[in-house]
Amino acid sequence: MIDLFLSAFVTLFVVIDPPGCAPIYAGLSSGASRKQAISMAMRACLIAAIILLVFALFGEQLLGALHIELNSFRIAGGIMLFFIAMDMVFEKRTERREKRAEDLRGTPEVEDVSVFPMAMPMIAGPGSIATIMLLTARAEGTEQTLVILGAMLAVVLLTLFALIAAAPLMKLLGKHVEAVITRLLGVLLAALAAQYVVDGLKQVLS
Repeated sequence: MIDLFLSAFVTLFVVIDPPGCAPIYAGLSSGASRKQAISMAMRACLIAAIILLVFALFGEQLLGALHIELNSFRIAGGIMLFFIAMDMVFEKRTERREKRAEDLRGTPEVEDVSVFPMAMPMIAGPGSIATIMLLTARAEGTEQTLVILGAMLAVVLLTLFALIAAAPLMKLLGKHVEAVITRLLGVLLAALAAQYVVDGLKQVLS
């Protein structure tokens, strides 16, 4: 069970990317007071956790209603995660996040960014939704499902801490260290995405 928890934790950590979310949130909440920033961070993580929980528990039924086989979803999810990984390696993901942050920063009053873009799509985006559905689909029994959900909640909590500590964290890490971390996470995510595709193809061809 520890191996399953660590595997799910690392996968979701790479996809959600708390270190990558932190500097973007620091930019989005730059005009807010400390109390407002903490409140928005808590709200964003709560909403994201609920979204991921719903897809973790009922995502397979949704696929069934749409007549989509799980193996097809594995392959599609793996391909999608691979493109996200490429964006991370070449810093396209960071550029898009920064552009979105810059657009919102231009508003004259403090913008509530807890629902959009923080909860969705930055935390509970297509990649993390696909990942949690893939992980729970591979779980055998209630116990393994609960372990995966525990890993998801642990990552969301880490994301919350990262968002709350966003401003001082950015001063500590600096832009160069953040870029290195993002690229390393992108390479790891690419390997995990390839594994999803391989698993899906094995099931289809077997």
